[in-house]
Amino acid sequence: MTARRQNLMAALMTAMMAVVPGTQLMAQSAKQNANQGATTNGAAAAKEQAPAAAAKRVIVVSLEDRKLALVEDGQVKKIYTVAVGKPSTPSPLGTFTIARRVMNPTYSHDGRVVQAGPNNPVGTRWMGLSVPGYGIHGTNVPSSIGKAASHGCIRMAKKDLEELYPMVQVGDTVELIGERNQETAQLFGEGPAQNPAAQPVTETAVASAAQAPVTAQVAQQAANSAMQTGVLTATATVTHSGPMLAGSL
Repeated sequence: MTARRQNLMAALMTAMMAVVPGTQLMAQSAKQNANQGATTNGAAAAKEQAPAAAAKRVIVVSLEDRKLALVEDGQVKKIYTVAVGKPSTPSPLGTFTIARRVMNPTYSHDGRVVQAGPNNPVGTRWMGLSVPGYGIHGTNVPSSIGKAASHGCIRMAKKDLEELYPMVQVGDTVELIGERNQETAQLFGEGPAQNPAAQPVTETAVASAAQAPVTAQVAQQAANSAMQTGVLTATATVTHSGPMLAGSL
């Protein structure tokens, strides 16, 4: 009996030694697979969370065509008919940027304050330019859209304005073009370009914005024009109903 018991114990030990290494190998393999899965999942999550490259947007306004185009990464996204400055109070020319965005602004001019609402001269949205006193906004005179009728600002129909507003951000380039060139002809059609040698406006806008959004000379000219026409500059005054704007229409 003793010899038989010893043989059984020896056989049991041999079996355990055969099983344990296999078990350890299986556990080690499972651990490696788990680590690999975690690494793969982590890389995938990091890829999903990586921010997309910011789109390069340029708002091109042809004063002659009285139209505005939103160009994003070289592709035309939207084209709108707008009102521009009339001959006695023209819109400024040059490359600027969006300096501020205001929803439902309060308007003030010559002591007259107009709260947000259907009678507000700048409508429901204000996108102020980096040249003081001028912006892209709505109007309480929708019949002026498509005409040279403003005090220098770019007016938009309410529906168009509210569609454009969320698609642009502070810092986006705004190019105001007085005479037609190749790029405005390509954007808006309706006749040959008057200045075939001009560079494409979107390239000009992007290059100018990268160097200096507004030159001191352009800013001074705009300031002089504002003083001559009695245009007030936009302010950052805050009222109970929101930011108050005083500027060209």
